[in-house]
Amino acid sequence: MREGLRLLLEREGYRVLGEAGDGREACRMAAELHPHVALLDVSMPVLNGIEAARTLRESCPHVQTIALTVHDDDAHVLAALEAGFRGYVLKAQAGKELVAAIEQVRTGEVYLGPAPSRVLVDAYREGRHAPVDPLTPREREVLQLVAEGRSTREIAELIGTSVKTVESHRTRIQRKLRIRDNAGLARYAIRRGLIEP
Repeated sequence: MREGLRLLLEREGYRVLGEAGDGREACRMAAELHPHVALLDVSMPVLNGIEAARTLRESCPHVQTIALTVHDDDAHVLAALEAGFRGYVLKAQAGKELVAAIEQVRTGEVYLGPAPSRVLVDAYREGRHAPVDPLTPREREVLQLVAEGRSTREIAELIGTSVKTVESHRTRIQRKLRIRDNAGLARYAIRRGLIEP
Protein backbone atom coordinates (compact mmCIF):
# COMPACT_ATOMS: atom_id res chain seq x y z
CA MET A 1 0.00 0.00 0.00
CA ARG A 2 2.76 2.47 0.93
CA GLU A 3 4.61 1.83 -2.31
CA GLY A 4 1.45 2.43 -4.34
CA LEU A 5 0.75 5.66 -2.47
CA ARG A 6 4.31 6.86 -3.03
CA LEU A 7 4.00 6.24 -6.80
CA LEU A 8 0.63 7.99 -6.94
CA LEU A 9 1.88 11.03 -5.03
CA GLU A 10 5.13 11.32 -6.97
CA ARG A 11 3.21 11.05 -10.26
CA GLU A 12 1.07 13.98 -9.05
CA GLY A 13 4.20 16.05 -8.39
CA TYR A 14 4.50 15.65 -4.62
CA ARG A 15 7.79 14.92 -2.91
CA VAL A 16 7.50 12.07 -0.42
CA LEU A 17 9.96 12.76 2.40
CA GLY A 18 9.70 9.39 4.10
CA GLU A 19 7.70 6.31 4.99
CA ALA A 20 7.13 4.94 8.47
CA GLY A 21 6.15 1.44 9.51
CA ASP A 22 4.47 2.46 12.75
CA GLY A 23 3.07 5.50 14.55
CA ARG A 24 6.08 6.09 16.77
CA GLU A 25 8.39 6.12 13.74
CA ALA A 26 5.99 8.47 11.91
CA CYS A 27 6.16 10.97 14.78
CA ARG A 28 9.96 10.78 14.91
CA MET A 29 10.26 11.26 11.14
CA ALA A 30 7.82 14.19 11.13
CA ALA A 31 9.91 15.94 13.80
CA GLU A 32 13.07 15.39 11.74
CA LEU A 33 11.77 16.00 8.20
CA HIS A 34 9.15 18.74 8.80
CA PRO A 35 6.61 17.69 6.15
CA HIS A 36 3.65 19.91 5.30
CA VAL A 37 1.28 16.93 5.39
CA ALA A 38 1.48 13.50 7.05
CA LEU A 39 -0.72 10.61 5.92
CA LEU A 40 -1.40 8.32 8.87
CA ASP A 41 -3.12 4.96 8.82
CA VAL A 42 -5.51 4.88 11.76
CA SER A 43 -4.52 1.26 12.53
CA MET A 44 -0.72 1.52 12.63
CA PRO A 45 1.22 -0.76 14.98
CA VAL A 46 3.12 0.39 18.10
CA LEU A 47 1.32 3.75 18.18
CA ASN A 48 -1.97 3.93 16.26
CA GLY A 49 -2.74 6.81 13.93
CA ILE A 50 -5.09 8.58 16.30
CA GLU A 51 -2.49 8.69 19.06
CA ALA A 52 0.19 9.66 16.51
CA ALA A 53 -2.00 12.57 15.33
CA ARG A 54 -2.43 13.74 18.94
CA THR A 55 1.32 13.58 19.42
CA LEU A 56 2.00 15.49 16.20
CA ARG A 57 -0.58 18.14 17.06
CA GLU A 58 1.46 18.92 20.18
CA SER A 59 5.03 18.33 19.00
CA CYS A 60 4.77 19.41 15.34
CA PRO A 61 1.77 21.74 15.04
CA HIS A 62 2.90 22.81 11.55
CA VAL A 63 2.29 19.27 10.21
CA GLN A 64 -1.24 18.80 8.87
CA THR A 65 -2.49 15.22 9.23
CA ILE A 66 -4.75 13.13 7.03
CA ALA A 67 -6.23 9.84 8.21
CA LEU A 68 -6.07 7.11 5.61
CA THR A 69 -8.22 4.22 6.78
CA VAL A 70 -10.76 1.51 6.12
CA HIS A 71 -12.91 2.68 9.07
CA ASP A 72 -15.99 4.74 8.29
CA ASP A 73 -17.85 4.24 11.58
CA ASP A 74 -18.80 6.98 14.03
CA ALA A 75 -16.24 6.10 16.68
CA HIS A 76 -13.24 6.25 14.34
CA VAL A 77 -14.30 9.37 12.42
CA LEU A 78 -15.14 11.35 15.56
CA ALA A 79 -12.03 10.20 17.43
CA ALA A 80 -9.85 11.13 14.45
CA LEU A 81 -11.32 14.62 14.18
CA GLU A 82 -11.00 15.17 17.92
CA ALA A 83 -7.37 14.03 17.71
CA GLY A 84 -6.67 16.80 15.21
CA PHE A 85 -6.81 15.19 11.77
CA ARG A 86 -7.54 17.76 9.06
CA GLY A 87 -8.49 15.14 6.49
CA TYR A 88 -10.16 11.73 6.50
CA VAL A 89 -9.88 9.52 3.43
CA LEU A 90 -11.07 5.94 3.08
CA LYS A 91 -8.53 3.59 1.52
CA ALA A 92 -11.12 2.42 -1.00
CA GLN A 93 -11.22 5.97 -2.43
CA ALA A 94 -7.56 6.81 -1.85
CA GLY A 95 -6.69 7.10 -5.54
CA LYS A 96 -9.52 9.49 -6.29
CA GLU A 97 -9.66 11.53 -3.11
CA LEU A 98 -6.15 11.60 -1.73
CA VAL A 99 -4.79 14.33 -4.00
CA ALA A 100 -7.83 16.52 -3.34
CA ALA A 101 -7.43 15.92 0.39
CA ILE A 102 -3.75 16.87 0.35
CA GLU A 103 -4.43 20.05 -1.60
CA GLN A 104 -7.16 21.17 0.77
CA VAL A 105 -5.37 20.24 3.98
CA ARG A 106 -2.11 21.81 2.80
CA THR A 107 -3.85 25.17 2.48
CA GLY A 108 -5.44 24.95 5.94
CA GLU A 109 -8.81 23.56 4.88
CA VAL A 110 -10.48 20.38 6.07
CA TYR A 111 -11.21 17.42 3.79
CA LEU A 112 -13.76 14.73 4.55
CA GLY A 113 -14.89 12.17 2.01
CA PRO A 114 -18.61 11.39 1.61
CA ALA A 115 -18.83 8.68 4.32
CA PRO A 116 -16.97 10.67 7.02
CA SER A 117 -19.01 13.77 6.14
CA ARG A 118 -22.24 11.83 6.66
CA VAL A 119 -20.97 10.51 10.01
CA LEU A 120 -20.03 14.02 11.16
CA VAL A 121 -23.36 15.56 10.12
CA ASP A 122 -25.34 12.75 11.76
CA ALA A 123 -23.28 13.00 14.94
CA TYR A 124 -23.77 16.78 15.05
CA ARG A 125 -27.53 16.48 14.56
CA GLU A 126 -27.80 13.85 17.26
CA GLY A 127 -25.36 15.53 19.66
CA ARG A 128 -22.97 12.53 19.66
CA HIS A 129 -19.26 12.75 20.42
CA ALA A 130 -16.41 10.29 20.35
CA PRO A 131 -16.76 7.86 23.26
CA VAL A 132 -15.04 9.09 26.40
CA ASP A 133 -11.90 7.10 27.07
CA PRO A 134 -10.96 6.73 30.74
CA LEU A 135 -7.32 6.05 29.85
CA THR A 136 -4.48 8.54 29.59
CA PRO A 137 -2.52 8.72 26.30
CA ARG A 138 0.31 6.69 27.87
CA GLU A 139 -2.15 4.08 29.11
CA ARG A 140 -3.70 3.82 25.63
CA GLU A 141 -0.21 3.35 24.21
CA VAL A 142 0.56 0.57 26.71
CA LEU A 143 -2.85 -1.01 26.09
CA GLN A 144 -2.20 -1.10 22.35
CA LEU A 145 1.17 -2.75 22.86
CA VAL A 146 -0.29 -5.30 25.28
CA ALA A 147 -3.07 -6.05 22.79
CA GLU A 148 -0.46 -6.50 20.04
CA GLY A 149 1.00 -9.29 22.19
CA ARG A 150 4.19 -7.52 23.27
CA SER A 151 5.91 -8.56 26.47
CA THR A 152 6.30 -6.21 29.42
CA ARG A 153 10.03 -5.95 28.70
CA GLU A 154 9.40 -5.11 25.01
CA ILE A 155 6.88 -2.44 25.98
CA ALA A 156 9.33 -0.92 28.45
CA GLU A 157 12.01 -0.73 25.75
CA LEU A 158 9.62 0.73 23.17
CA ILE A 159 8.32 3.50 25.41
CA GLY A 160 11.60 4.12 27.19
CA THR A 161 10.61 3.28 30.73
CA SER A 162 11.12 0.55 33.32
CA VAL A 163 9.38 -2.82 33.49
CA LYS A 164 7.90 -1.76 36.87
CA THR A 165 6.36 1.35 35.30
CA VAL A 166 4.79 -0.73 32.52
CA GLU A 167 3.37 -3.11 35.13
CA SER A 168 1.92 -0.11 37.00
CA HIS A 169 0.30 1.17 33.80
CA ARG A 170 -1.15 -2.29 33.10
CA THR A 171 -2.58 -2.50 36.64
CA ARG A 172 -4.20 0.94 36.31
CA ILE A 173 -5.60 0.03 32.87
CA GLN A 174 -7.11 -3.19 34.20
CA ARG A 175 -8.57 -1.38 37.20
CA LYS A 176 -10.05 1.47 35.13
CA LEU A 177 -11.52 -0.87 32.51
CA ARG A 178 -12.47 -3.59 35.02
CA ILE A 179 -10.75 -6.15 32.80
CA ARG A 180 -8.54 -8.76 34.42
CA ASP A 181 -6.77 -10.54 31.54
CA ASN A 182 -4.83 -9.81 28.36
CA ALA A 183 -7.51 -11.39 26.15
CA GLY A 184 -10.08 -8.97 27.57
CA LEU A 185 -7.70 -6.06 27.05
CA ALA A 186 -7.17 -7.15 23.43
CA ARG A 187 -10.94 -7.30 22.83
CA TYR A 188 -11.32 -3.80 24.30
CA ALA A 189 -8.47 -2.50 22.10
CA ILE A 190 -10.15 -3.97 19.01
CA ARG A 191 -13.52 -2.41 19.92
CA ARG A 192 -11.82 0.97 20.42
CA GLY A 193 -9.96 0.66 17.12
CA LEU A 194 -6.49 0.64 18.70
CA ILE A 195 -5.63 -2.57 16.84
CA GLU A 196 -7.09 -4.57 13.97
CA PRO A 197 -8.80 -7.90 14.76
